Parts: sequence; C-alpha cells; structure tokens
Amino acid sequence: MADATTMTTKGQVTVPREIRDRLGLKSGDKMTFTMLSDGTIVMRPKTRRLADLAGSLTRPGQPKVAVEEMSPFKAAASRKATKTTKAPKRRA
Repeated sequence: MADATTMTTKGQVTVPREIRDRLGLKSGDKMTFTMLSDGTIVMRPKTRRLADLAGSLTRPGQPKVAVEEMSPFKAAASRKATKTTKAPKRRA
C-alpha cells in the first residue's frame, strides 16, 4: 500500500483511512516516528495498551500458554528441580 498525502504548512499530514482503520487510530491518538539507517520512516501508535496487543503474536497451531506459566520464577524453579533430581544408580 502506498497512498500519497500532502503536508500542510504546519507540518501536518493526513494518515490514510485504511491505515487509521487497521491501526485503530482515533482523533487525538499519539504516534511515534522513527527513522531507520536506510532512510525508512516507521510510524507506530503510541496510545496502545498492553491489553490491546494480546494475541498479536499468535500463529496457527501455536500452543496457548497461561500467564502463570510464563513466570520466570516458575521456570527457574523447574530448572533447579531438574538439576537436583538424579537418576538411580544402576547395579552391575
């Protein structure tokens, strides 16, 4: 998608409707602009809440993980338990 827009004398531009709709932008929302080293400009909505991003990284077939399972403390405890559990010695 490459829609042309014109900058006003005040430096304002109109974000095309399709982009506003896709990003859920509304009047008064804030955006950030970042210039990459190759000259590409990236515009991101600044008003996103964490809850708005829920599910945005899912892929088909990807297993769901509960928030409780994501705890770094739980993962560390699991690793520690695995290290301290020894296999029984085999007798010859």
